[in-house]
Amino acid sequence: MIKEAIKYLTELGIKPDERVVEIIDSDNKDRMFFIDDNGTAREVQPTNGRAQYELELNTLTGLVSYIQSNLERKDQQFFLQVVNEKKVTLSGLLESDGGRETLVVANAIVPRFAYGDFLDAEELIIAFQSKFTKTKDRDLILKVVGNVKEENVRQTGDNGVSQAVTIKTGIASADDVIVPNPVTLAPYRTFLEVEQPESNFIFRMKDGPTGAIFEADGGAWRNQAIINVREYLKAELAKEMETGRITIIA
Repeated sequence: MIKEAIKYLTELGIKPDERVVEIIDSDNKDRMFFIDDNGTAREVQPTNGRAQYELELNTLTGLVSYIQSNLERKDQQFFLQVVNEKKVTLSGLLESDGGRETLVVANAIVPRFAYGDFLDAEELIIAFQSKFTKTKDRDLILKVVGNVKEENVRQTGDNGVSQAVTIKTGIASADDVIVPNPVTLAPYRTFLEVEQPESNFIFRMKDGPTGAIFEADGGAWRNQAIINVREYLKAELAKEMETGRITIIA
């Protein structure tokens, strides 16, 4: 019958803004269809008052404040999903039409670092101080890079792990040192409210001198970062979780 109605309306040359058909289905539910210029019927889905766009945030603090304020969708239940180390979403429960409303998306702002690219000493020093948290190995690399005396990085005895460079150890003295490798570093790679996960890196130097670090943990740090974000949210939203308003998944 819907097909026949579509054909009939099309033949009458009904204007597009008048091509709306409302029917009652077998479940006694009202359904609305729009008929385009080609006579194709498309069902018009009710919006159910869904938000037209997500609120975009950049911190976990802002996300927690939004949830605790309880200004919108009062007394409704939500899923707080830690999508990855840099993204958390707040979504509602599954609706009757199969959709799910997303109210908030929090995306962490983290500094970029060119892993695997060889940088000169000045660039490395700035990057290690501004884009990495303080660790024992970070300070050791800074000491080596900041005191390299010769442009050439010695390759003698380089077994793929150890390298030797000459660094200044006093006003008129210099010593050969082994470049630390592998090293444990903690770059800023997730939300700043949580502890930055440490992971292993391969540190290599070349003539110039230049240096580069390469990730060496297979991306396992991401799992730890997700856990850190989850634990932070659990601590901050303990009351909301206890009442069942918020469920955290990661």
